[in-house]
Amino acid sequence: MMDENPAVLQEMVTTPEQQPRSDEPNPVLCNKYKYRRLLLPPFAVSLFATALGLGIYSHLQKTADPWKSKWKSGGSSTNRDRQRVKGEVNKHSEVRTRGLIEMRRGTDGWSKSDGQLKTFPDRQTALLTAIKEILEAPDEAVSMGAAEQKAKNFFKSCMNAESREKMGSEPFLTLLQQLGGWAVSGVWNQTDFNSTLALLMGQYSTFPFFNVYVGPEPSEEQSASNRHYIQIDEPHFQFPIEWNSKTQKAKANTRYLRPFYSACGQYLVLLGVPSDRTTQHCGLFVSLSTTLAVATFPLPYRLSQKLLYRRTTIQELQTLAPAVDWLACLQATFQPLLISKSDIVLVHNLPYIIHMSKTIHLWQVQHELMGTGPLNTYMIFSLLQTLIPALDSRFFQIMRNYSIATGDTQEMPHWWRCVQQTERGFDTLLSHAIREKHAQKEAEELIQDVYSSLKKKLTDLSWRDEKESDFILNKINSLNPRISTNTNNLSYTELNHLYEKVILNEEDFFSNYLQILLLEQKSRARLLSLGTQTEGLSMTPFISGNDIIVPVGMFVSPFFHSSYPRALNYGTLGSLMAKDLLHLLLPDIYTKAKNPETESLCVWSHYLSVTKGPGWGDAFYLPSSKQQEVWVQYSALQVALDAYKMSFKRYLADSSLPGFSYVHLFLSSFTKVTCDTDAYREFMPLEPSFLVTVLCSNSGLCPKPLTCMNKPQSFPAEMCQS
Repeated sequence: MMDENPAVLQEMVTTPEQQPRSDEPNPVLCNKYKYRRLLLPPFAVSLFATALGLGIYSHLQKTADPWKSKWKSGGSSTNRDRQRVKGEVNKHSEVRTRGLIEMRRGTDGWSKSDGQLKTFPDRQTALLTAIKEILEAPDEAVSMGAAEQKAKNFFKSCMNAESREKMGSEPFLTLLQQLGGWAVSGVWNQTDFNSTLALLMGQYSTFPFFNVYVGPEPSEEQSASNRHYIQIDEPHFQFPIEWNSKTQKAKANTRYLRPFYSACGQYLVLLGVPSDRTTQHCGLFVSLSTTLAVATFPLPYRLSQKLLYRRTTIQELQTLAPAVDWLACLQATFQPLLISKSDIVLVHNLPYIIHMSKTIHLWQVQHELMGTGPLNTYMIFSLLQTLIPALDSRFFQIMRNYSIATGDTQEMPHWWRCVQQTERGFDTLLSHAIREKHAQKEAEELIQDVYSSLKKKLTDLSWRDEKESDFILNKINSLNPRISTNTNNLSYTELNHLYEKVILNEEDFFSNYLQILLLEQKSRARLLSLGTQTEGLSMTPFISGNDIIVPVGMFVSPFFHSSYPRALNYGTLGSLMAKDLLHLLLPDIYTKAKNPETESLCVWSHYLSVTKGPGWGDAFYLPSSKQQEVWVQYSALQVALDAYKMSFKRYLADSSLPGFSYVHLFLSSFTKVTCDTDAYREFMPLEPSFLVTVLCSNSGLCPKPLTCMNKPQSFPAEMCQS
């Protein structure tokens, strides 16, 4: 991206009096653009920062329809116009003031000195920051009573690292003794395999040999149902697994087994195990881990072999994999629900489950007389991995060092981990808190506007098959987008009741963490019973029955706030939401409709003519996956802009900048958020800001014509319109 040139920016950012009419071309700009190429990105960043630095003022439009020709932010207005918007301005003046304060608060994305947005954080960081602010709010600001206070106390105990350092490994050793010990220490009560497995699954959210979770069955016959099923999958192994596509076999990457073995020994030292016992037990642990791992399959292979969502009853599963007492383990996992042998479960890698069962039986036979207890040791090591966040920093550092050895160099701050651990048990409560603080009426309106605009966009497409288009459009029209889920109808009293048995001690984070694991178990059982997902703290929409759930976790600063200018909210979160919905609803749109190909190639031709020069339109092939992404992102911009236009049917006033129009702020918001946080950038062959250039060249919506073409190209400009 080139440096900002004040002279060029002066030509582009004219004052309201200097702006040409929307129907007048600007030859100076066109020629300047030819030689300076992509001027919009630095302009957009500069404008966006200026907008937030200068603050927000009440912006009164001269005409009732701001989408015609009067794209000025100042000037006079008639008495009738003033009266018409006076009510709206007064209505929103207070929240706009609060919005300016919100933007100047100094969160991670904003400068503490001047309130300017340096860069958009990724969506996960923004969500965790919003949760952190709720958990660190003064006690007098608590609005949900005892439940929220407990969440705040848990977070505070997590942040108190000093107490954990003092306790060392003692909490885990005490728990280990309560579980009957283990063969590694020489003190083991020879506890029953299935009893220990059921206990770990039910009380400690630990799944050593297979993973268990709850979710819907994504088949067509179940698409309108909220029913959720127990799902059984292969576990996550701590070491990288290599897949040989020729032999279609998996194996542990031997490069990482030595540091894996070393980490095992270091853990045992911290737990007081004599060094002469570590070699045998760590060797058995690594051997059992690699033996199980060879039956895992990567997701593409499982998809191609139809290994996902295999329906079976618990009784049938017991016959196929008899080493595990499936009924007892699942009853413990979902207590107090009644689980029976006839219940349907969905298995995602049955060959692994069968292999696991045979391995368990074989190791039981081989090691029973030896007393080495490798299966019990394996389960205790899995429990240790679950509880490392609640132990002193020495355990975490061993885990961190091994992660670095396997190539994972990303490190998250301590507060980030504490927020995630708090969310693990208090997700329902925090979902409510975020909705109360961020996602009010304006959030619901943005959702409806974006979805209405999206439906209009899809209705106008040229489909390849009429029957299939009818099916897709009927599906789109039958879905109801809404924020969050049914569980958010809980009252404050019900929320407090949900957490009434949680008793926290700010000086004992280990016991607090064990209670979080129990809360997680209750949440899992509640999900299976009610068939509705909380998912309020996720960051992308998902389908549940006939609903598209837009999580409240999307509606956090700096992407959205009810007091921000609508141009900012629709340009940032509106465009992100449109992208998410297009990816969710039409992942293979390129094969279904004709428009993605023609429109994306047109945008690509525009881009090549600017970056390579005229005549390069056909010289560089664009793969279909990238064609689809170009169309999705360009369509998301159009959808968000149309949604923003819809908002003016309800409100005739918005906030903006002195000297700038609504659309300038909207387009600048889109450009900056897409450049900073585009989750699909690996599929984009061009700068997202260029989409704004194409939009401006094909419409009269921009403050002045922006074009990247001076001569006709192989794809006319009108082809980019839909």
